[in-house]
Amino acid sequence: MEAVYHRAVLAEAVGGQVSPRALAAMSAANVGQDSLRGLLHFAWHFDNSLFAEGLADMEQWRAEAAPAADPATAWAAFGRLSHAAQDFYSHSNSVALWRARFAGQAAPPVDSIDGLDGALLKEPRLKSGRVYLPWEALALVAALRPLAKRLLPRDAHAWMNLDRPDTGPLFAYSLVAARQRTRAEFDRTLAAIGEAQGEAAMRAFRDL
Repeated sequence: MEAVYHRAVLAEAVGGQVSPRALAAMSAANVGQDSLRGLLHFAWHFDNSLFAEGLADMEQWRAEAAPAADPATAWAAFGRLSHAAQDFYSHSNSVALWRARFAGQAAPPVDSIDGLDGALLKEPRLKSGRVYLPWEALALVAALRPLAKRLLPRDAHAWMNLDRPDTGPLFAYSLVAARQRTRAEFDRTLAAIGEAQGEAAMRAFRDL
């Protein structure tokens, strides 16, 4: 998912739950996952079908946020966690698998998708795009994207991703699912902070 959509999903999901300062810090950490170093950590984006590893990374970031003495540390950890949560929907075929349940029917309303449906994680056909370096890097440049896709197989990230509106009609569903998951992960993280440190730390995390 491109940075502008990561920021928008995060703001829509938790913007009313935290201060502008907290949201800005979370957003910076979120989009920071797409740095050159971050892109090479494939599990952080659920690439290469690294689902167990990606979920483990999310729990590690939550474990960093829960006992953090400084709210800024917790904000950064949640920002990284939210990036991975959002990329699950834009980098895997989870949305396509959900949409396939309605094969032969009119397209369901965009807001009808259930991004918290646990059955999708157990779906044997679940997969995410494979990153084929160095050719995949060409797809990051809009002008070179058509060339990259000609060079890459159909299971490549360049073909499978829902990172932008031009990737097709499933993109809108992926945004709704990502927003649902981001809010759920925020609630879980806030609860973990409360369990570890109490209500004062929860208030500090929300920074309202």
